[in-house]
Parts: sequence; C-alpha cells; structure tokens
Amino acid sequence: MNLVVMASGNGTDLQSIIDAIEKGYINARIIAVISDKKGAYALERAKKHGIATYCLPKKELKENFQRELLKLLEKLNPDGIILAGFLTILSEEIVQTFENKIINIHPSLIPAFCGKGFYGMKVHQAVYEYGVKYTGCTVHFVDSGADTGPIILQEVVKIDEEDTPEAIAKKVLEVEHKVLPYAVKLFTEGKLKVEGRKVKILEF
Repeated sequence: MNLVVMASGNGTDLQSIIDAIEKGYINARIIAVISDKKGAYALERAKKHGIATYCLPKKELKENFQRELLKLLEKLNPDGIILAGFLTILSEEIVQTFENKIINIHPSLIPAFCGKGFYGMKVHQAVYEYGVKYTGCTVHFVDSGADTGPIILQEVVKIDEEDTPEAIAKKVLEVEHKVLPYAVKLFTEGKLKVEGRKVKILEF
C-alpha cells in the first residue's frame, strides 16, 4: 500500500511511521511527504530515508493552496494519507476525493480540546488550564469538519499535579508514537470498517 504523509513541523509522528515500516511492523511504503511550511524538519527526516518530498508553502500560495494540494495528491494517487502534525484543515473537495482514506492524529481525547484553534501546544496549554486529570490522543478519519471524523483509536494519559503544559505534551507525544503506527497498520491491513460515526476494528 502506498502512503502519503503530511506534516507541518518537526515530524516525530512521521518518524514513528517510518521506523515501523522499516522494522516490518507496517507493510506499506511512504511514497511522499508533503509539508505546508518551508523549513519543516519533517521534510529533512523524509530525505534521510530516501522519501520524495514536496513543500507547498501555505503562506505563499494563500487561496491557491488547497487547489495545488489536491492536484498533487491526485497525481501521487496514494492508497492512504496520514496527517502527522499537519496543521491545515483540508478542503471539502480533498476530503471527498479521498473519503475514508485520510487519517489524522490529534493530541487530546476528542471531543475535548479539539476543533479550530486547538493544535500543538495550544491543546496542552488548554488541558493544563482546565485542570483535567486525564488527557491523551485520538486517531480518526478526516471528514469535512475540524477533528470531527470517526474515531479509530484513543489512548489515555494521566496528568500528575506537578505536570506543566510541556510535560503534558511530552507524555502525549510518547503515546502518539505508539498509537499512530498501530492505526496505520490496521488501515493498511484493511482492518478498519467505517459505519456511520463508528469505526470497527476487524479481526481476520
């Protein structure tokens, strides 16, 4: 199965998928990594592993960004698209073109601390300020909303009293690096079935 991974930043979630593929845990190939930001370290990670890279700088492309992204994705024609810290909300046209083929990871337990404006450290800061005792991460299929697609997997992270937003972020990221590769593995093995808002994990 051919995958495209999209990332906006450091690319540690991307690295977790690359590592899982190289170890044989995931039977798939990353054919390209796309970023919407110049200088995203995710692109360097990809190059180190011989993966093709594409940068579509959103700040420069502006209103043409979504159209150019769709053209590139249609050209690459992947079996699946993984959003690994990709901060741009995809257009409805992209989502419909690749329906139930786009997977995103979000650093909270959806539907808490998600949607427009909730990304990266903003999520962990909000979690910290609200005083919740547990947070976590969610892997879900992407629909036309912001963090509203059917949930594939969730993992809980306990927050200790002394935890700062940075400490929370570190804890959640460690869990992301386990949960995301597992979700990708299930997807590439055809073990995910979407029924309305629910995702069933099939056992063969």
